[in-house]
Amino acid sequence: MPLLSRGDSFPALSLTPPDSPALTLPGAFGGEWGVVLFFRGSWCPYCNAQLRAFQHASATLAEAGIKIAALSVDDAPTTAALIAKHGLTFPVGHSADARAIADLTGAFVNPDPVYLQSTGFVLNPSGQVVVSVYSSGAIGRLVPEDVLGLVRRLHEHATA
Repeated sequence: MPLLSRGDSFPALSLTPPDSPALTLPGAFGGEWGVVLFFRGSWCPYCNAQLRAFQHASATLAEAGIKIAALSVDDAPTTAALIAKHGLTFPVGHSADARAIADLTGAFVNPDPVYLQSTGFVLNPSGQVVVSVYSSGAIGRLVPEDVLGLVRRLHEHATA
Protein backbone atom coordinates (compact mmCIF):
# COMPACT_ATOMS: atom_id res chain seq x y z
CA MET A 1 0.00 0.00 0.00
CA PRO A 2 1.32 3.43 -0.83
CA LEU A 3 1.48 6.05 1.88
CA LEU A 4 -1.82 7.75 2.70
CA SER A 5 -1.87 11.38 1.60
CA ARG A 6 -4.12 14.40 2.08
CA GLY A 7 -7.59 13.68 0.74
CA ASP A 8 -7.29 9.88 0.88
CA SER A 9 -10.03 8.03 2.74
CA PHE A 10 -8.67 6.40 5.88
CA PRO A 11 -9.23 2.63 5.61
CA ALA A 12 -11.54 0.81 8.00
CA LEU A 13 -9.25 -0.29 10.80
CA SER A 14 -10.20 -2.40 13.82
CA LEU A 15 -8.78 -1.41 17.19
CA THR A 16 -9.33 -3.49 20.34
CA PRO A 17 -8.70 -1.81 23.71
CA PRO A 18 -8.07 -4.14 26.67
CA ASP A 19 -11.32 -5.19 28.37
CA SER A 20 -13.41 -3.28 25.80
CA PRO A 21 -15.16 -4.17 22.57
CA ALA A 22 -13.40 -3.54 19.28
CA LEU A 23 -13.83 -0.19 17.56
CA THR A 24 -13.60 0.51 13.86
CA LEU A 25 -11.80 3.65 12.78
CA PRO A 26 -12.60 6.15 11.45
CA GLY A 27 -16.27 5.41 12.25
CA ALA A 28 -15.61 5.39 16.01
CA PHE A 29 -14.78 9.10 15.78
CA GLY A 30 -18.49 9.71 15.15
CA GLY A 31 -18.07 12.31 12.43
CA GLU A 32 -15.61 14.40 14.45
CA TRP A 33 -11.97 15.17 13.76
CA GLY A 34 -9.71 12.25 14.62
CA VAL A 35 -6.10 11.52 15.46
CA VAL A 36 -4.83 7.99 14.87
CA LEU A 37 -1.49 7.14 16.46
CA PHE A 38 0.48 3.96 15.80
CA PHE A 39 3.23 3.60 18.39
CA ARG A 40 6.20 1.27 18.65
CA GLY A 41 5.30 -0.18 22.05
CA SER A 42 5.17 0.52 25.76
CA TRP A 43 8.96 0.11 25.92
CA CYS A 44 9.57 3.17 23.69
CA PRO A 45 10.29 6.37 25.69
CA TYR A 46 9.36 8.61 22.74
CA CYS A 47 6.03 6.81 22.33
CA ASN A 48 5.32 7.15 26.06
CA ALA A 49 6.04 10.89 25.82
CA GLN A 50 3.71 11.25 22.83
CA LEU A 51 0.87 9.35 24.51
CA ARG A 52 1.30 11.42 27.72
CA ALA A 53 1.26 14.63 25.67
CA PHE A 54 -1.99 13.66 23.94
CA GLN A 55 -3.52 12.67 27.29
CA HIS A 56 -2.43 15.99 28.83
CA ALA A 57 -4.04 17.86 25.90
CA SER A 58 -7.10 15.60 25.65
CA ALA A 59 -9.57 18.04 27.24
CA THR A 60 -8.44 20.88 24.97
CA LEU A 61 -8.56 18.60 21.94
CA ALA A 62 -12.05 17.37 22.91
CA GLU A 63 -13.26 20.98 23.21
CA ALA A 64 -12.09 21.46 19.62
CA GLY A 65 -13.99 18.34 18.52
CA ILE A 66 -10.90 16.16 18.12
CA LYS A 67 -10.91 12.52 19.23
CA ILE A 68 -7.82 10.33 19.69
CA ALA A 69 -7.10 6.62 19.26
CA ALA A 70 -3.80 4.73 19.45
CA LEU A 71 -2.60 1.26 18.52
CA SER A 72 0.46 -0.99 18.89
CA VAL A 73 1.54 -4.61 18.65
CA ASP A 74 1.77 -4.90 22.46
CA ASP A 75 -0.40 -7.60 24.01
CA ALA A 76 -3.50 -6.83 26.10
CA PRO A 77 -1.83 -6.96 29.58
CA THR A 78 1.05 -4.73 28.46
CA THR A 79 -1.39 -2.26 26.89
CA ALA A 80 -3.59 -2.26 30.02
CA ALA A 81 -0.52 -1.49 32.15
CA LEU A 82 0.47 1.36 29.80
CA ILE A 83 -3.05 2.84 29.96
CA ALA A 84 -3.02 2.65 33.77
CA LYS A 85 0.52 4.05 34.06
CA HIS A 86 -0.32 7.19 32.07
CA GLY A 87 -4.04 7.47 32.92
CA LEU A 88 -4.96 7.31 29.24
CA THR A 89 -8.62 8.03 28.61
CA PHE A 90 -8.68 7.58 24.84
CA PRO A 91 -8.90 4.14 23.20
CA VAL A 92 -5.58 2.30 22.95
CA GLY A 93 -5.67 -0.89 20.93
CA HIS A 94 -3.46 -3.91 21.40
CA SER A 95 -2.18 -6.91 19.44
CA ALA A 96 -2.10 -5.12 16.08
CA ASP A 97 -0.99 -7.15 13.08
CA ALA A 98 1.84 -4.84 12.01
CA ARG A 99 2.07 -6.12 8.45
CA ALA A 100 -1.70 -5.94 7.88
CA ILE A 101 -1.74 -2.36 9.24
CA ALA A 102 1.18 -1.51 6.96
CA ASP A 103 -0.68 -2.95 3.97
CA LEU A 104 -3.70 -0.74 4.77
CA THR A 105 -1.91 2.48 5.70
CA GLY A 106 1.67 2.38 4.43
CA ALA A 107 3.06 2.46 7.99
CA PHE A 108 6.66 1.30 8.28
CA VAL A 109 7.30 -1.99 10.07
CA ASN A 110 10.41 -2.86 12.04
CA PRO A 111 11.44 -6.34 10.87
CA ASP A 112 12.86 -7.92 14.04
CA PRO A 113 11.25 -7.65 16.47
CA VAL A 114 8.14 -6.83 14.46
CA TYR A 115 6.39 -3.61 15.45
CA LEU A 116 4.90 -0.53 13.81
CA GLN A 117 7.07 2.54 13.58
CA SER A 118 5.51 5.75 14.84
CA THR A 119 2.80 6.88 12.44
CA GLY A 120 0.16 9.55 12.91
CA PHE A 121 -2.88 10.68 10.98
CA VAL A 122 -5.20 13.63 11.38
CA LEU A 123 -8.59 12.83 9.88
CA ASN A 124 -11.37 15.25 9.01
CA PRO A 125 -14.97 14.56 10.10
CA SER A 126 -15.55 12.65 6.83
CA GLY A 127 -12.69 10.24 7.62
CA GLN A 128 -10.29 11.65 5.05
CA VAL A 129 -6.62 12.14 5.77
CA VAL A 130 -5.68 15.78 6.36
CA VAL A 131 -2.11 15.07 7.47
CA SER A 132 -0.05 11.88 7.63
CA VAL A 133 3.24 11.65 9.52
CA TYR A 134 5.35 8.57 8.87
CA SER A 135 8.52 7.80 10.82
CA SER A 136 11.11 5.20 9.98
CA GLY A 137 12.64 5.29 13.47
CA ALA A 138 12.35 6.51 17.02
CA ILE A 139 11.60 10.20 16.37
CA GLY A 140 9.31 12.13 14.05
CA ARG A 141 5.71 12.13 15.24
CA LEU A 142 2.55 14.20 15.67
CA VAL A 143 2.30 16.50 18.67
CA PRO A 144 -1.01 17.74 20.11
CA GLU A 145 -0.21 21.44 19.71
CA ASP A 146 0.30 21.02 15.96
CA VAL A 147 -2.93 19.03 15.61
CA LEU A 148 -4.90 21.65 17.52
CA GLY A 149 -3.39 24.51 15.53
CA LEU A 150 -4.08 22.77 12.22
CA VAL A 151 -7.71 21.99 13.03
CA ARG A 152 -8.32 25.54 14.29
CA ARG A 153 -6.79 26.97 11.11
CA LEU A 154 -8.91 24.70 8.94
CA HIS A 155 -12.05 25.76 10.87
CA GLU A 156 -11.16 29.42 10.37
CA HIS A 157 -10.46 28.90 6.68
CA ALA A 158 -13.76 27.03 6.20
CA THR A 159 -15.79 29.84 7.80
CA ALA A 160 -13.97 32.66 6.01
